[in-house]
Amino acid sequence: MLSRKSDEPSPDRSARANRQRLAQVEGARAMANVERDAIAVRKNMDRLRALREAREAEEASAPTIVPDPPKKKRKKAVSKERRIIA
Repeated sequence: MLSRKSDEPSPDRSARANRQRLAQVEGARAMANVERDAIAVRKNMDRLRALREAREAEEASAPTIVPDPPKKKRKKAVSKERRIIA
């Protein structure tokens, strides 16, 4: 019994190879999307950090104005009515 492999791949084998090729292409595309999104997130974080640091520097350099403490409200003195007993 001599078993010879055919030079032509079987339909199952070619379908499997095609699925693997498609998976490899999709995987590369997904990795590129993930990397692109990560770059966008880092870029946005840098932009927001620069804005925050500029705002904090501006607040630190601005003169600190301490508002006057609110004046205490004085209660009006209510005079008691005197009863006249007649």
